[in-house]
Amino acid sequence: MGQSELQPRRYTVEEYFALEAQSGVRHEFFAGEVFAMAGESIAHNIIAQNFVIALRPALRGQNCQVIMETVQLAVEANRHYTYPDIVVSCDPLDQREIRRLHYPLLIVEVLSPSTEAYDRGLKFNQYKKLPSLRHYLLVSQKAWLVEWYQLSEHGVWGHTALAEAADAIVIPELNLTMTLAQIYEEAGIAPMQAGFAAEEAE
Repeated sequence: MGQSELQPRRYTVEEYFALEAQSGVRHEFFAGEVFAMAGESIAHNIIAQNFVIALRPALRGQNCQVIMETVQLAVEANRHYTYPDIVVSCDPLDQREIRRLHYPLLIVEVLSPSTEAYDRGLKFNQYKKLPSLRHYLLVSQKAWLVEWYQLSEHGVWGHTALAEAADAIVIPELNLTMTLAQIYEEAGIAPMQAGFAAEEAE
């Protein structure tokens, strides 16, 4: 999710909520800092749509919601609020909410150059504090590459990198099986090649 420059002042959480209510631009909030969210690429939009297309039928009858981009996630009350690209919540408390979610099971972020470090670092460290979260996906726009972080039953976050067309995200509790070919369908992004891997290692 893209970001513009950091706003030049610090905000209280009440000021942030007032800004969101009146502004035509979404903002993320962290410890008084407010970030305006920039527009996204066509590829970003198509990848997010592909997740929704796969998740909606998979979740049918499970009392779960799949939410795309414009609904706020309360990561840490009064301190950190974000707009993930895709959120799945199966918590009954979230189903009664109007404006923001609190109990995600799955979060997907489609990486953008301006936000990749944030999505990998501070944001993921904050997301780990969410007791409901079990799966975090980082989806590249440079090539076919999905990094899948999943919480084990022992409370340890494991990491799997998927780079082949047939590689799949398999999440039984969501009835979801989604291959990389499905994730990147019609997005206009080429599969990973050796040159990309070498570039990433530099």
